[in-house]
Amino acid sequence: MKALLKVGYGCNDHCTFCHTLDVREVQGSDAEVRAKIRRAKELGHTMVVLSGGEPTIRGELMAWAEYVAELDMDFGLVTNGRLLAYPDVVEQLLERRLRYVYLSLHGGSRRVHDLLVRARAFDESYGALKNLSGTGIDLHVNCVVTKQNVDKLRELVDAVMPYPDATVKMSMVEPKGGGDKHFRRLMPSVTEVAEKVADAIRYGEAKRGDAAGPRFAHGAIPLCLMPGLEDRYDDLKTHRYATMVEVGEGDFFPVDDRNKLQPEPCRGCALAGPCPGLYKGYHEAHGDEELRPVSEGPRANSFDYVLESMIEDRFGPDGCALRDGPLGVTPWDRGRHLFVRHQGKLARFRATTRDFSDVAIEATKHGVGQVYYDISGKVAPDDFGKDLVPLRPAGVCGECAERAHCAGMMEPRMERVFAEDEAELEALLAGLEGDVLDVGCGDGRSLVALTDSAAEGRIHYTGVDPNAEALRTLARAHPWAELHTGTAEALPVDADRRFDHVLLLRSWNHLREARSVAAGLWERLRPGGSLLIVDDVPFGLARTRKATARAQAGGAEWEHLRNDDASMALERLDGLAGATLSLRRDVGIGTSNRWILRLVRESPAEAAEVTPRADRAEIPQGRSGMRSR
Repeated sequence: MKALLKVGYGCNDHCTFCHTLDVREVQGSDAEVRAKIRRAKELGHTMVVLSGGEPTIRGELMAWAEYVAELDMDFGLVTNGRLLAYPDVVEQLLERRLRYVYLSLHGGSRRVHDLLVRARAFDESYGALKNLSGTGIDLHVNCVVTKQNVDKLRELVDAVMPYPDATVKMSMVEPKGGGDKHFRRLMPSVTEVAEKVADAIRYGEAKRGDAAGPRFAHGAIPLCLMPGLEDRYDDLKTHRYATMVEVGEGDFFPVDDRNKLQPEPCRGCALAGPCPGLYKGYHEAHGDEELRPVSEGPRANSFDYVLESMIEDRFGPDGCALRDGPLGVTPWDRGRHLFVRHQGKLARFRATTRDFSDVAIEATKHGVGQVYYDISGKVAPDDFGKDLVPLRPAGVCGECAERAHCAGMMEPRMERVFAEDEAELEALLAGLEGDVLDVGCGDGRSLVALTDSAAEGRIHYTGVDPNAEALRTLARAHPWAELHTGTAEALPVDADRRFDHVLLLRSWNHLREARSVAAGLWERLRPGGSLLIVDDVPFGLARTRKATARAQAGGAEWEHLRNDDASMALERLDGLAGATLSLRRDVGIGTSNRWILRLVRESPAEAAEVTPRADRAEIPQGRSGMRSR
């Protein structure tokens, strides 16, 4: 993992969009840089990457590179490359374990590049590319796309084609420093950037053909605007940066995307996990009308925390290795890092997934507390009550002043949250009477709870599922059930049939058009009938490296088309005629990851009531606009 260390903000270029335009006089001391290199080693990093400003203008460059190598770490640079145009400099750095260079090149010609960096720099920066290519280092070229070069990206592609080991990335301007001060003069629309970058990538890949040639990537562009090129996304995390530190900061901080946001239209987008969203400054100036969210597409319902290290926990139940010990609080990502203490040991896990955003992972861990240790030994746990151990905040976190921004300390708890929720659902099902329609019944769990009711003649059961083989298995085990192969969208049940109860048990988030399906099923309900919806929110699984490798090799396919919680589902259900919310169970710390909604269809006389009955005050109306019982 890489640590990004800013050594100072001075530079021999004068880029209009420079992040550090207003602090160019600030430089870190040699002692500060060396202390931070040692700290990177303590934190377990395998590479230190120096950045600025421009790190190569510092006279201490070679000494810093040598110090990094002495600590048995690799060395990297984020640089304009001008000093690296000199072969002897490159040779000396390679001897000191230079293994990574992120090189700025903002045009394929002197005219374009020099215009943007406001210096006669092209020959040196391009010369660095020539010198670095073929050395075996991890070589990246970054082009910031502005109004001045957005029409010249093919020219850049032509210039880098002779260097097959380079990755060429084209990025949006960040509205920071010069990018903020000169925003309107520099910033093209995100739509134009996406179109021109996509054109340049396809042009480069076509020109490369099957021959060896550079890779092409994009950065800070919403993925919905890059159809077919989503996998070319590139940022600090794809480069395996874990932490970074600015001049004057006392410790490292986790790399994150908090300078960007996913506005309201992104909610529910199938690409939301890996997507960077929009820069906040761009959104403030232009809004979100250019976004084109992708409504359909499979997505993950869980993510892995992979074990990174295990050490002795020397601080006891009232102490904390983060707050009181050398680990520190700030270097650890609040959502993506997970510390678990148990029986005198402290385990550190990390989630590197791009299936979920930083915000979503943090909400899963700290907001609703859905993190579990996987003890199953299986490719995928299928009996959550036996396979998963809940992880809960340690007692020492309760009143801690660092809690709001700390990764926190967790402990395993032998709580029966899944068994308790399953018992509640079984009780709800056992109380049903009349005609029951179960949509998405293939796992068969609902039939077990309804067997006694069917035997006593209290229900007539009709199940629907697209999996014909699963239904054949159910038919053998439950011959009393009426089963139909089909989908919720094209229900294979006579259109005139009406039901007393409709069940959507763990199938809501699998529906392509949840709102329209719910509306259609609602019309199948008799007055007084109920719609029972049960589903799950995403959860994190702490696993050893071996268990993670086993799970990832298992070939499990994504089946969820959304990850609605109870609130989001209620929003989709808003407007159902005569709907009364009679039961709502939200997910939170101390519960399983299952939520429940039960809606009752009022008779015409009930729907006409002016004053709701007193017993409807039990559950708040919330955002759904529904009446509550």
